[in-house]
This record gives sequence, C-alpha cells and structure tokens, in this order.
Amino acid sequence: MRIGLFGAGHLGKIHLKCILASNCWELTGFYDPNDTQAEKIAAEFNIPRFSDPEALFAAVDAVDIVTPTITHFELASRAIAAGKHVFIEKPLTHTVAEGRALLALAAAKGVKVQVGHVERFNPAFAALKGMTLKPMFIEGHRLSVFQPRGTDVSVILDLMIHDLDLVLHLVKSPVTEVHASGVEVLSPTPDIANVRLEFANGCVANLTASRISMKQMRKMRIFQPDHYISLDFLEKNAQIVRLFEPDAADLPDTENLMEFETGKGKKWLQLSMPEATAVNAIQRELETFHESIVQDIDPVVTLADGFAALELAHRILEEIDTRERRYKSGATH
Repeated sequence: MRIGLFGAGHLGKIHLKCILASNCWELTGFYDPNDTQAEKIAAEFNIPRFSDPEALFAAVDAVDIVTPTITHFELASRAIAAGKHVFIEKPLTHTVAEGRALLALAAAKGVKVQVGHVERFNPAFAALKGMTLKPMFIEGHRLSVFQPRGTDVSVILDLMIHDLDLVLHLVKSPVTEVHASGVEVLSPTPDIANVRLEFANGCVANLTASRISMKQMRKMRIFQPDHYISLDFLEKNAQIVRLFEPDAADLPDTENLMEFETGKGKKWLQLSMPEATAVNAIQRELETFHESIVQDIDPVVTLADGFAALELAHRILEEIDTRERRYKSGATH
C-alpha cells in the first residue's frame, strides 16, 4: 500500500525510517517545504521529494502527517477530502474546532484516521493487555530536559497529552473536575504543569509534566482494589503488585507469594513483572494503521480518541489561564 510522508524534520525522519523498515508500506515520496532539509533527506534515502502536496495526495493511498501542529488540520482535511487514509501525529490539531471538523469530514468520507499516541504501543503499557483494569487513582510523571523543538505548543499538548490519552483509555468515565496550574519558564506557553482530574466513577488522576527538568522520566502508577501497577515507559517495563485473600479461588502457588498482615487481616502478596515484548513503538503503530485499512477495523488510537485527548488538554489550558488571571488580578490589588 502506497503512503506519502508529510514532514521530514526530527520526528518525520524517524517515521520515514520506520516506514522503510516495515513490510507493509511502499513509501512513494515525501513533502517538506524546507528546501535544505528536504534535499538532504531525498539524497540520504534516495526517495522522491514532492513540491506540491496535491501531487503527493494523488499518488498514494494513505498519508503520514508529521508536521508542526498548526499545519495538521489543513493537510489532514485535504487528504481526507481526497479520500486518503490518514495517520496524524499528536496533538491531533491546533484547536478543538479543527479537531471537531476533522471528525465530521472523516465520517463523511469513510476513511481511516489514526492518531499518533505512541505510548499505547510502549511495551510497558502493552504488558497490561488482558488485565481487568478499574483504576481508582492514577499518578503520572512525564519529565524532559528542555529542547527548543516542540515549544510551538505548551507542555500540556507536547508531553502531558500522552498521559491524558492513556488515562482516558484506562478510566472510560467522564471527567467531572479539572484543577490545573502551570508556569511559563523558557517559552511563551507553560513549560511545567500539574493537573488533577476527577471522574464520574470516582477515579482521580494526578499528572505532572515538565520540559525543563534535569532528568528524563516517564512513569505512571495505577491503583485499584487489590492491585498496584507501576509502569516505566523509558525502561519499558511493568511491575504488578496484587493482594489475595487467603481463601481466594484464584490464589496462585503460595511458594510464589509473600504473607502480608493488613488492617483487615492476613493476605497474600504477589509481585510480578509481566513480559514486555521489545518493539519499535512507532513502527508498530504505523503497521497497525495499515492493518486497520486492509481489515476494515477501527485503528488502535481512533480519531475520536485523539479528539478526546485534545479536548481535555484545552480544557486544562483554560483552567491554567483562568488561574493565572486570578493570580494577576489579586496581585494588582
């Protein structure tokens, strides 16, 4: 199946390599308006550079959009209008209105659209497949050292949106309350933020994201009755602590358990590290995009998923802006 790449920057080059390494895509060519960058990519990988987006749309069955967020809507809407399937990097679009318009357009045209929330494919998260997950508290930390690349959007849309997608996927309940604070340090938009989300089913999520940290961290902890789950997205591993009643029907071999005294009596504790299969997460998400087309099934991360994360991200940004205006108003009186 023929695919065209839009955007040959840092992440676009990674996508390009993954497409070439896959056995399901034929890379027809790429589009990037930066002449210097485009000429270098064309020479390095010996692939055609298209100077006209419409020409690339016409030559392919699907497109992979890895361009600055502000261009996502224009490119995706033109591709969908042309009847092409679309893979689009996160965040879905620059505004909520643009995201809503894409939903309507894609539904009318009947094409597949997958959003690049790559942590769904991280081996740590994939290791939970098959588990019954009913989180009541989630804590996430996503910290990164400062990089000028990506500062066209806030840390909410740049980093935290990964965790927003994961939390919405795990909880599956409406968000009832959003409490958020953020600080602009090195860029015009928040570089560090903390968010507390409350859900209709009682779950609470506390998320922190920073792109001005001295170290890298991408961790999430999930708490639910009788379970504690720790995910490390950088190390790509998962740890699961489970408590069993002494008379539980599904009690494993007690040789692999530790006796534990609680305020409610004795229980058995099991620590396990489910096998995390090593994969290239970006290559895998592009392969599942192909599978959704040929099998006519929903993508792993649907357009609706991407829109839900985008909408929540903007709700958080509005809360941060409201808090900042209140602070400034109070400071002037």
